[in-house]
Amino acid sequence: MKTVRLTAAQALVRYLANQYNEHGETYIAGVWAIFGHGNVAGIGEALHGIRNELQTYRGQNEQSMAHAAIAYSKQIGRRRAMAVTSSIGPGALNMVTAAALAHVNRLPVLFIPGDVFANRGPDPVLQQIEDFGDGTMSANDCFKPVSRYFDRIMRPEQLLTALPRALRTMTDPADCGPVTLAFCQDVQAEAYDYPESFFAKKVWHQRRPEPDAQEFEAAVAAIKAAKNPVIVAGGGVHFSGATETLKAFVDKHQIPVVETQAGKSALAWDHGLNFGPVGVTGAESANAVSENADLVIGVGTRFQDFTTGSWALFKNPARKILALNVQPYDSAKHEAIPLTADAKVGLEKLSKALGDHRFGAPDAGLKAQWFAKADAVTAAPKDGNALPTDMQVIGAVQRASRDNTVVMCAAGTMPGELHQLWKAKLPLSYHMEYGFSCMGYEVAGGLGIKMAEPDRDVIVMVGDGSYMMMNSELATAVGMGLKITLVITDNRGYGCINRLQMGTGGAEFNNLYAHSNVNPISIDFAAHAASMGAVSHKVASIAELEKALDAARESTATTVIVIDTDPYPTPDAGGYWWDVAVPEVSVRPEVNTARAAYESALKERT
Repeated sequence: MKTVRLTAAQALVRYLANQYNEHGETYIAGVWAIFGHGNVAGIGEALHGIRNELQTYRGQNEQSMAHAAIAYSKQIGRRRAMAVTSSIGPGALNMVTAAALAHVNRLPVLFIPGDVFANRGPDPVLQQIEDFGDGTMSANDCFKPVSRYFDRIMRPEQLLTALPRALRTMTDPADCGPVTLAFCQDVQAEAYDYPESFFAKKVWHQRRPEPDAQEFEAAVAAIKAAKNPVIVAGGGVHFSGATETLKAFVDKHQIPVVETQAGKSALAWDHGLNFGPVGVTGAESANAVSENADLVIGVGTRFQDFTTGSWALFKNPARKILALNVQPYDSAKHEAIPLTADAKVGLEKLSKALGDHRFGAPDAGLKAQWFAKADAVTAAPKDGNALPTDMQVIGAVQRASRDNTVVMCAAGTMPGELHQLWKAKLPLSYHMEYGFSCMGYEVAGGLGIKMAEPDRDVIVMVGDGSYMMMNSELATAVGMGLKITLVITDNRGYGCINRLQMGTGGAEFNNLYAHSNVNPISIDFAAHAASMGAVSHKVASIAELEKALDAARESTATTVIVIDTDPYPTPDAGGYWWDVAVPEVSVRPEVNTARAAYESALKERT
């Protein structure tokens, strides 16, 4: 057997550089790195040696560079992934939040944090967490609950089994998610005689599980027995590459579709059977169809509480759930009729089995009425003196967008209102991180989207609160020459949570700056963005915003546009109940009133 002598770190990166997907692309599209003593002499040296084959990118914060890697994979439907490496200690722990984000959203990313010395010679090493009762514990054990696969590399030859397991997990449609290889820093530098065959080119094919015959028979019977079915399109439609399959299915069988946050853009907004966003941040049209449905067909959705109105939405007494999902865990939720299979394969087989079976489509007037309301709240304001609403900002961005535009966001006010109001025309033109709803994902996520699809026009919608959480990858975008456009809505605090606080009877407290600090805070976001090299504008109206967006579209530079908005208004129409617990006892009459309404709503849960 021919061997090659390499350090463990050199073996790691050589292996990664030779993994391919079925489209002829290297599966690992690059490595994000911030070096410290835990990885600079091992992984850092190895990455330098292979830099012409495996690109290294330097971020400003370990969490945000991981967000960029995750957004990259999401935007191209999990076809490729990135690796992220850090030192031991705080650098590693910074990535745990991003690992949780990837875990919730079922997105592949490879985390390679440095770890303690396996030989324990310098024990305790700098930044080592010492557990008084467990000598095997390190800070990297925090990755275990948020990793689909975890391994600690304590000998060079362990890579021979750990790396194939890592790639198997990341490329598996059911188990897909973050992988953590905690890499002891002394082991990174140790040499071993690896088999040359270990570094041969390997192609990872997308596995498309076929449905079980018994489950399939039950699923077909359930659909044929239904009178008012509805399809809930989730993110799995995108990851399966099943958007055209879904369209063909609904056209043939005339079943209405409603979309989750992750599933939005699976079907064009103006398709006759797309009744819009569903659930807590949904449209009246989608929620009306869902309330009446006697069969809820989930396709690639995990039925999150925002989708189901905390399980109060589906009110038909005869309602059943059919869950088509590649992950058995999801297909068995809430006593669903399970159909564990790839979404594309499952829809194709269901359509063939159903033959010419068709349903009567719901009243198209429901959809027309909803979009008339949506258009009214997103129209440019007639009163030029009032602070614009977030809905009006969305309208301006919508009017400035083109077919190649990707709008993205993550947390706060914007995700809900974008879900309700944004008109997504093409698949993957709407990029929302709402599984974990992680504040701070936006700027780094926009960078990741642009890296994935350089020809797309990327518009990042971000509130001032999220921007303050994590904005440093704006400098990375400028430095890499990758153009993104940020629209920062400044409502001077956490306006979304402030409204929720008020809605549950609470006093305005610790959310808006006006209710949080002794001294007032005023932040010049335009100046801040300019200090990192972006072209920046502070606009005073929706009309000025539209002009700035037009200029940004023609520019090649990363642009930041800041606009002050009113923190209180939300759409009066649409939406659904969400289970947010209200105190049973309070001296505030407003809380007691909210508690009574909450108890009444709980009785509606199905």
